[in-house]
Amino acid sequence: MINSKIKALAVSIIFGLSTSFTYKATPTPGINLTVKVEHLKNSGGYVQAALYNKDGSIPDETFQKCIKLKKAKIVNNCTVLTFENLPAGRYAVNVFHDENNNGKIDKGFLLPTEGIGFSNFKTINIANRPNFTKASFMLQKNTIVNIPIIYM
Repeated sequence: MINSKIKALAVSIIFGLSTSFTYKATPTPGINLTVKVEHLKNSGGYVQAALYNKDGSIPDETFQKCIKLKKAKIVNNCTVLTFENLPAGRYAVNVFHDENNNGKIDKGFLLPTEGIGFSNFKTINIANRPNFTKASFMLQKNTIVNIPIIYM
């Protein structure tokens, strides 16, 4: 009787140890956001994309308020960048064509001399200035956004 109780206890201990060492939680995969930028005026330089997730973060000329920043080469006047493993939520994207590779948006008299673009914007002007509320969208699954580049 005691021998069978010891065997049962030993089996339960061994079973408990084996399951605790072999169980691995599967991480929840994040969401991918792919940004396509087409019809650039040339293939010089690179395209930089900044990802935002907070109200008041756009405009952001120095990219200090973005949560992620990516750069990509341009091939045949277009490029594609992907932000990976994002949690679901509200996001906005700002892109610019850094033709001279200096990492900043060059300006003439108040206006950018290099191409810029924002999610949900086809044009930018004094009456249609970008901000997070206008540029943002809900991301709940893998998504591709096309952002037109605007040259002023």
